[in-house]
Amino acid sequence: MLAPSAQSPRPSSPPIESAGDDWWHNAVIYQVYLRSFQDSDGDGIGDLQGLRERLPYLRGLGVDGIWLAPFYPSPQHDHGYDVSDYTGVHSDYGTLADAGDLVGDAHRLGLRVVVDIVPNHCSVEHPWFAAAVAAEPAGPERQRFHFADGRGEDGELPPNNWRSIFGGSAWERVAERGGAPGQWFLHSFAPEQPDFNWRHPEVVAHFDRVLRFWFDLGVDGLRIDVAHGLHKRDRLPDHDLAVGDELTGDPVNPHAWNQREVHDVWRRWRAIADGYARRTGRARLLVGEVGLLDAEQLATYQRPGELHQSFYFDFLRAPWEAPALREVIDKGTRTVAGPGAPVAWVLNNHDMPRSVTRYAGGAPGHGAGDVALGLRRAAAAALLLLALPGTAYLYQGEELGLPEVTDLPDEALSDPVFHRTGGARRGRDGCRVPLPWSAVGDSFGFSPDGATPPWLPQPDWFARYTVERQLDLGDSMLQLYRAAIALRHRIPAMSSQRLRWISAEPGVLCFTRGDGFVCMVNCSSQPVRAPMGSLLIASDPETGEKVPADGAAWFLLPGRSAARTF
Repeated sequence: MLAPSAQSPRPSSPPIESAGDDWWHNAVIYQVYLRSFQDSDGDGIGDLQGLRERLPYLRGLGVDGIWLAPFYPSPQHDHGYDVSDYTGVHSDYGTLADAGDLVGDAHRLGLRVVVDIVPNHCSVEHPWFAAAVAAEPAGPERQRFHFADGRGEDGELPPNNWRSIFGGSAWERVAERGGAPGQWFLHSFAPEQPDFNWRHPEVVAHFDRVLRFWFDLGVDGLRIDVAHGLHKRDRLPDHDLAVGDELTGDPVNPHAWNQREVHDVWRRWRAIADGYARRTGRARLLVGEVGLLDAEQLATYQRPGELHQSFYFDFLRAPWEAPALREVIDKGTRTVAGPGAPVAWVLNNHDMPRSVTRYAGGAPGHGAGDVALGLRRAAAAALLLLALPGTAYLYQGEELGLPEVTDLPDEALSDPVFHRTGGARRGRDGCRVPLPWSAVGDSFGFSPDGATPPWLPQPDWFARYTVERQLDLGDSMLQLYRAAIALRHRIPAMSSQRLRWISAEPGVLCFTRGDGFVCMVNCSSQPVRAPMGSLLIASDPETGEKVPADGAAWFLLPGRSAARTF
């Protein structure tokens, strides 16, 4: 997959303390799903110490920072996205001291650390919610959440017709003192995840403290879960277009999502982040998970004084077709991007089937599809992702070309989506299977020898995708990512935020960035003539005068310098 000129290692980074502001503008950030990254103590669950041991691997990959999925104390009904303590560490993952040591180790290697914050909802085991359930219906403890009387003669019906994203009603009824059925509480996701009432000042003040706690620990940014969902429409009215299917979620409820008051939260959080930047000389990133389909609305979250970035999921959802990809890229660069707010491109994450399987035509519970085709397209998509102006977010295992595990046995599945829908939706476990590091041991190096089996079973075919094997090969997906990231940091043109399209054959994307850099992506079924210039890197080893079908390559036009001098 590599051209010879792509083998140069990335130069060493300065310590974090001496790095400049807005570090994310052209960064590559790697998402760590901690539970599945590296198990250090043999319990079958990844942990902070395991991540610390693997930081040199991430440094060698060339990324600029890591984003950690939630590692807080939690009953794990949704694997950490049901938080019972926002300033602690779950015992499965280590201790708060381990978290501090991780930040220090990462900074010494020149890696930034972004942690996940879950402000829309908490766990039913959060002390506030336990107090709310124990309180009288009119008690102040219930005002921090959305409690309401039910409809019907005896309050036996939910207060409104809202649907949970995970399927079924968005309401759950509690038993009052003495055991009688009582009020209902709102949960946009699982019943074990009650939504906060962000109109309550104690909720606002609580999260102010949470932000300061993690910034004081030294983290460089926050990834904000469900950033469009905190505020709900006053009085919680029925949704006229609600879906009635008990198994179907409702991601477009206009009363539950994207309320104008949520922007007040992000202005408040931005002020806190900017205050730390002024005091320490290190900028703090706020990146939101904003689940909106309208790019114009998504862009409002990145207005001056609000979030620095919002994930641009349109790129992840786009089919492998040149017109669709070009439209998505144009929309992102022209609409979502703004002054100081580069596009946050994402090809994979912990909530979606892996790109190899998507491009292969496979799906969870429906087979792997044409894996060879999926791998070719995923490699080409990686070069497209890394060639775009803005921030590239990677998901662990993406750099290995891991396909989705589509045939996990039902008894192994733990995603609440699977259980809430009675198995109609397979859920997200298939992209969360623990990583394969080597062919040694029963867990491909994920756990020490003699350990408890991994929390999700790894298929035998993972042996073909291990880090150890791919590092030994000159032509592998891992080597492609390492070389492409190194080039991204070395080529002067890649620091430009300007993208200009070049005329190309049908089914082909071709654009320049800065002075002399060209990216060509061939989504067609036929080879196409390559542009004039020197080949820097290619996803297909057959690339030369032509770029093969489902291939991508980077070129440097004649007379341009390929790399900065360090």
